Amino acid sequence: MHKRTKILGATVLVLAGALSVAYVNRASLIIAAVGFAQRVSFPIGPNQPVNWEDGGAWEGAGKRPPNIVVILTDDMGFNDVSMHGGGLIATPHIDALADEGVLFTNGYAGSAVCAPSRAMLLTGRYSTRFGFEFTPAPDAFAPILQQLSKDDPMPRKLRFIEQHEAATGHDLPFMSRGLPSEEITLAEELRRGGYRTLHIGKWHLGRDPLLLPQAQGFDESLLMASGLYLPVDSPNVVNARNTFAVMDKVQWEVLTYAASFNNGDRFEPDGYLTDYYTDEAVKAIAANKDRPFFLYLSHWGIHTPLQASKNDFEAVGDNFPNHRTRVYAAMIRAVDRSVGRVVQALKDSGIDDNTLIIFTSDNGGANYIGMPDINKPYRGWKLSFFEGGTHVPFVMRWPRQLEGGTRFLHPVSHLDIMPTALGAASLTPEAKVIDGVNLLPYLRGQKTGRPHDMLIWREGDYQAIMSNGWKMQISARPEKIRLFHLADDPLEQNELSGTRGDKVAELTALLDAHNDQQADPIWPTGVEIPIWIDKSLADNPTLEDDYVYWPN
Repeated sequence: MHKRTKILGATVLVLAGALSVAYVNRASLIIAAVGFAQRVSFPIGPNQPVNWEDGGAWEGAGKRPPNIVVILTDDMGFNDVSMHGGGLIATPHIDALADEGVLFTNGYAGSAVCAPSRAMLLTGRYSTRFGFEFTPAPDAFAPILQQLSKDDPMPRKLRFIEQHEAATGHDLPFMSRGLPSEEITLAEELRRGGYRTLHIGKWHLGRDPLLLPQAQGFDESLLMASGLYLPVDSPNVVNARNTFAVMDKVQWEVLTYAASFNNGDRFEPDGYLTDYYTDEAVKAIAANKDRPFFLYLSHWGIHTPLQASKNDFEAVGDNFPNHRTRVYAAMIRAVDRSVGRVVQALKDSGIDDNTLIIFTSDNGGANYIGMPDINKPYRGWKLSFFEGGTHVPFVMRWPRQLEGGTRFLHPVSHLDIMPTALGAASLTPEAKVIDGVNLLPYLRGQKTGRPHDMLIWREGDYQAIMSNGWKMQISARPEKIRLFHLADDPLEQNELSGTRGDKVAELTALLDAHNDQQADPIWPTGVEIPIWIDKSLADNPTLEDDYVYWPN
């Protein structure tokens, strides 16, 4: 009896210890469980060859319309490319686009976060017109973030929104949170004009089959089914984990290495993800070289998780302040190489002169990678409406149609990509309300002045408006108005709301009139994220540092 009591006591102690460890590591356990569920629910098979359909010959009347190639990077900061005079490394292929085409020195993303920007790029409309206000996030992220936030060392914490607090009574299941099928996309418009339409890479505009690329106008789609560039234990990858960033911890456990072609089963890509997408873009161009095509090459690079190919990591050298910066530079190198390879593929197919290339980023660089200069010289980050969050690399190149070396100074937007592409194709948008502008008449000297009287950004109760050289931001947390005269103060250093009440009133009236035309969000915000305006997460932010909460 005494022996059995001892065994029982020992067992209780072991169980108590296990439960204690489990409690302490509850976030890790939740993350691991979600990761396991992902792998079980969405199995990933071995690599499958992608066979792009032969596009056939152009059968239209008259001159063949130009091909349209949109290359969109993810989270690329203004200072991540060397064409602006800085950067971690040289980006010769991206720079060449600007040297041979038009560099928009004041190019703006549709939003300071990925999904709404993509919705605006493909529709030419403010995404708030159709209720696409917040970035879709899997339901599993909320409990993970709630647990991780309890141990978050940052002085300001994530703020989780209860349903009754949300600004909308609408909601949709995660798979249905995306670009409404009623919206008319650039792919649908171009396909109507006889184009083959091809998508490669990130989508983030809905997971339901009715919202995926092939339901939104694309003939073929190679979809990013998850977000690892290579398996974390691949001999060809160099990883950099950011222990100071909550979201980084989630990504390493939840993301997998997966692609899907034309809504088929998931399979492993073939090689480093940026290079794999580029390989497939080259194949898609060759398969469609004899007819007009629209290629939407939507790279995951240079978004976290920070993973570089070993070859790029070694090629950039070791002259960097830390390991993660070197990995990040190597990721930029892969994206730049992709641009060069796409241009070369167009030349090899004899269609480069008849192709409009548009290169940009979905938003500015993120604070959670811990690098202070990626948006230099601008303040702010992704998830803020300071210039660092929205002022992005933006280039158009069309040989013999747009004069090389042009520098366009007026503000332009992702909203302009759709109407400009349709203008190049001599097509008229079907949508009744287009917020973007066809930039071609401005670039050819047929029109002068500003393409836009104002540009507006909205994410719940955090909003911004730019008009005639002025910019105003309003936020609920902190409850604040920030006014800057960008014409004199492009770096947003001198806040003027206290002395220019007239300008605040003017911009408020314009913003209110705009909001009156927008729809309610079709799903609610679930979390508000603190963003330090002038510090990355690696720079030891304090409660005294300027901040804004980003609703999502």
